[in-house]
Amino acid sequence: MNLKIIVKRLFFLVLVIWAASTIVFFVPRLSSRNAIRERFGELSRTGGFSPADLEKLIASMQQQFGLDKPLLEQYVQYLNQIIHLDFGYSLYKYPSTVTELIAQALPWTIGLLLVTTVLSFIIGTLLGAVSAWPRAPQWMRTFATPFILLTGVPPVIMAILLVFFVGFRLKWLPLGSAYSVGVVPNWSWGFFFDLMSHQILPALSLILGSVGGWVLSMRGMGITIQGEDYVNFAEHKGLTGGRIFRDYYLRNAMLPQVTGLALALGTVVTSAIIVEGLFGLPGIGSLLNLAIRSNDFPTIYGVVLFITIAVAVLMTALEFIYPLLDPRIREN
Repeated sequence: MNLKIIVKRLFFLVLVIWAASTIVFFVPRLSSRNAIRERFGELSRTGGFSPADLEKLIASMQQQFGLDKPLLEQYVQYLNQIIHLDFGYSLYKYPSTVTELIAQALPWTIGLLLVTTVLSFIIGTLLGAVSAWPRAPQWMRTFATPFILLTGVPPVIMAILLVFFVGFRLKWLPLGSAYSVGVVPNWSWGFFFDLMSHQILPALSLILGSVGGWVLSMRGMGITIQGEDYVNFAEHKGLTGGRIFRDYYLRNAMLPQVTGLALALGTVVTSAIIVEGLFGLPGIGSLLNLAIRSNDFPTIYGVVLFITIAVAVLMTALEFIYPLLDPRIREN
């Protein structure tokens, strides 16, 4: 991959981020709703603000958020903040910034998303390859069938079913939250096992709902690869079944899986965020749910924009990795 291709793809990444940032900026301003007025209007009903004091407070906050400036000046300032990953202040947790809130929630989301995505991809790819490999035992080829049947169940529905049956009825695992109530986070094995026990149900809901898709796509590619000349040539050379499966069959069949992984990143991230909110994990999903409930519009826009940027960066990274996996790919 030459420098021209790298620059072209990086330019497209910047273009995507700019388009997403522009949409996030202008769409809320097409509405007649005023986020600051709505937020402090709710507080005034419970805090006893006088109308005059409320108007002064709203005017001060609009000046603080830069809403008293012309629209074009706001847009230029907004783009400058995006370049520095500054998403402004949170209304609900002011004076905390949206960037600080995202940084606090991000490790939980990355941990859940990274583990479930990698496990789903590996399990689905191996099961799909084995189910299409004619030399595999029959019990291994049929082992993938239950995962295929679960493909039509969305991760959110899967999470609800697991919570009800495994958590509520059988009481095998905790129903939600990051760790048990009253437990203080610390560097100990007791806290580690308590933490892991709370992550099993969210992880299972994401893995069980996505493995079947990888199985189906890998199985289709595996059946296609079996008739290729290089596989037949390897068999006629007398190579062992294990080497043919690993070097000639699996390695070539899984290349489209990497492309599918890039295309599925948006769905995977969205599902993980929804499941996080359902289980009450202190990740990006819970942050977004809290912002929606409290009319914290700057946090909502910041989280949505951050997710868009993260997915775009990950897809670009996979585009750079793909030629390393397939030596047949050149400049075109």
